[in-house]
Amino acid sequence: MLDVIQSVVALIVTLSILVTIHEFGHYWVAKLCGVHVLRFSVGFGKPFYIKHGKQPVVQPPAHQVIETRSNETLAPTEFALAAIPLGGYVKMLDERDGFVADDRLHLAFNRKPVLQRIAITAAGPIANFLLAIVAYWVLFIAGVSGVAPILGELDKQSVSAQAGLSQGQEIVAVDGEPTNTWSDVNMQLFGRIGDTGDIAISIKEFGSNDVTRQYQLPVQRWLSDQENPYPAAALGLVLNYPEIPAVIGGVVADSAAKKAGLQANDKILRFNGEAIVDWLQFVKLIQSHANQTVQLDVLRANTELSVAVTPGSIDREGQQVGFLGASRQAIEMPEEMLRHVSYPFYSAWIPAVDKTWSVTMFTLESIYKMLKGAISPKNLSGPITIAQVASDSAESGLENFISFLALLSISLGVINLLPIPILDGGHLVYYLIELVTRRPVPERIQMMGLQMGMFLLVGIMMLAFYNDLMRL
Repeated sequence: MLDVIQSVVALIVTLSILVTIHEFGHYWVAKLCGVHVLRFSVGFGKPFYIKHGKQPVVQPPAHQVIETRSNETLAPTEFALAAIPLGGYVKMLDERDGFVADDRLHLAFNRKPVLQRIAITAAGPIANFLLAIVAYWVLFIAGVSGVAPILGELDKQSVSAQAGLSQGQEIVAVDGEPTNTWSDVNMQLFGRIGDTGDIAISIKEFGSNDVTRQYQLPVQRWLSDQENPYPAAALGLVLNYPEIPAVIGGVVADSAAKKAGLQANDKILRFNGEAIVDWLQFVKLIQSHANQTVQLDVLRANTELSVAVTPGSIDREGQQVGFLGASRQAIEMPEEMLRHVSYPFYSAWIPAVDKTWSVTMFTLESIYKMLKGAISPKNLSGPITIAQVASDSAESGLENFISFLALLSISLGVINLLPIPILDGGHLVYYLIELVTRRPVPERIQMMGLQMGMFLLVGIMMLAFYNDLMRL
């Protein structure tokens, strides 16, 4: 129960930050363009908290012909918090929502020039991209760390081993893109999911400054039907870890490990009587015993216990693999296996912009591949997965949480720019048509688009939520 509460809190905090920044983009540009904002809401539904801004002063332009005047004072902007923390909105004065007196028409959104309406609409997604740039800027100033992409012992039957890769080599680039850390390797490989062709892996011998060699790893509609794919593992690429003791660092709620009573800091001594040397050996044994009850001898607080556990199973490349739901205890990596990257504050924005751009392109490519069927729609995630990842990243440190926040902010910006009528991107399409034709898109067509967009968006949300439940 505590894990669930923690995940919910992490979800609310994460989405609240992203939504506030997104809606503030709309709000700030609307105010610059002279549009009166009626409400700035974080969350949907009935507000449980409202704060009023300053009383606006209404001064119509001198050239405007005034036929009707409002007898009521213009209400100040309401800043609200609502009960459903899965979004937000900025409500502006608009004739389409009701009568607006002549002396206030200059404050209405629909009366503004089309370029101003485009700026106001685009400001939300742009704010999300700017948030990501700032987040990466902070990370690059503070310095980011990662594990050097040095290969461990490879399976002789794997794609990578058959291509000629071997233990001790360091991956310095994937498809020509530099890879300073193991995370960079995975990021580049994720971008190739669903592809057919060759993946170019550039390597050098560990500790050597010699000229790199390149290896070609052939793939065919690579991992296109896989849910939660592991691209490095699928190629047989194994990170060269130091020996990891078989000590549990944490257990997942409602997992086989949790149900069996395993706890953090439990040391695995034996598996069905076989002595356990390290974590890797333990993982391999678990993976080979899917849905089979096994006996574990563990050491807990200097007391040896015997625990019966039945690993669950997950599908990996068409095979059922045992899954325990326990993570290993964190260990200190040797300094020579780490990479530290930092930049001065005045130049850190350059890699921050580059990182934001590369993640944006990766997100767009992933959406395109999913639409054409190259990536399984099972990889679409909803609020439950976001909550779990947000909670895990918060637990693992501020650096990981900020990185996740930047990634999610970019995703929110990209999704909102998709040409779906109910989203910002759909409205931008209407305004661009108006800019070219010099006449607004008819209300009837806009309403039809709104209904279709709502239907499509609800369908996507239901699929994402279904995927979340299946992962649980």
